[in-house]
Amino acid sequence: MHDDLFRAMRDSIVDGDPEVAARLSRDSIALGVPPLEAINRGFVAGLTHVGEQFAAGEFFLPDLVLAGEAMKAAVAILEPEMKKSGAQREVLGTVVLGTVQGDIHEIGKTLVGTMLTASGFAVHDLGVNVPFETFAAKARELGADIVGVSALLTTTMTGQKDVAEALERHGLRPRVKLILGGAPVTHDWAREIGADGYGEDALAALSLARTLLGK
Repeated sequence: MHDDLFRAMRDSIVDGDPEVAARLSRDSIALGVPPLEAINRGFVAGLTHVGEQFAAGEFFLPDLVLAGEAMKAAVAILEPEMKKSGAQREVLGTVVLGTVQGDIHEIGKTLVGTMLTASGFAVHDLGVNVPFETFAAKARELGADIVGVSALLTTTMTGQKDVAEALERHGLRPRVKLILGGAPVTHDWAREIGADGYGEDALAALSLARTLLGK
């Protein structure tokens, strides 16, 4: 039942079409399809396929960005319905995300947030140019499991170390995991500043987050 609808939902994500994804979300509500089922059997299936194709080198970053936008459009319509019905997705963990102070790049960071949210993480995106202490204060306030810090410039990358030190000062390490992202960042840099890992793209960040929390 509703297999054709779920296939269409999957395809809307693969095609990166937010308008179609939103329309299919509204259609599913009208048909009485449980929103959680629509997300998991329809849209997440599409995102999984895009991720597999990206990992295989068949899809590229623009495909990933478009799929993320389509996923956001679908979830924006279905989430209020879930709240109404009392249905809840399993929350895999709470993540505080942001681009470090002095840096205003956000495409990669936003994509990581979309992928994490779609996969069941509760994500709190602080935006760009985020002060070091703000990461720590928000993580403590929310009881976060993970803090993700992006930096696209070698000149701002050192701010990731300042965030690591702020987390230490607030007594949040090692309970709160620290993951890094951004073009100049490497595994060696992550090790050097005592972070728990580095994700070279949104899918790697998702995989790292799941691994760190044993999911």
